[in-house]
Amino acid sequence: MYQRKIPIDYECGLSVAMEVVGSKWKFCLLDEIAKGTTRPRDLVNAINGITKRVLQKQLSELELHGLLGKTIYAEVPLRVEYFLTESGRSILPLVSAVDKWGLSFAPQLKNIIEKGQIEI
Repeated sequence: MYQRKIPIDYECGLSVAMEVVGSKWKFCLLDEIAKGTTRPRDLVNAINGITKRVLQKQLSELELHGLLGKTIYAEVPLRVEYFLTESGRSILPLVSAVDKWGLSFAPQLKNIIEKGQIEI
């Protein structure tokens, strides 16, 4: 079993927040699920660039941390839908604020990248 080399500082809110939602895809997943996209196949289609493997890992982590719940329907084929928990809904204002900031910063970032100041 995996053991952390650096323990989480539970006295630092940023450390806790980064542990729970600090990844490339988690804010996008929370946002899409809040918009009503609940099935894994639809999430893969809605989020540009995410792979099925990464999607499953990120959904599992969000579920483990209590931001998502899932409903499994005993059908053929099997159907799984995700939903935001109360904790998941409580982070939506932060997701919205980060989205708003990102959209306002996008032209500046595009300019920086086009000038070759950052390599991606």
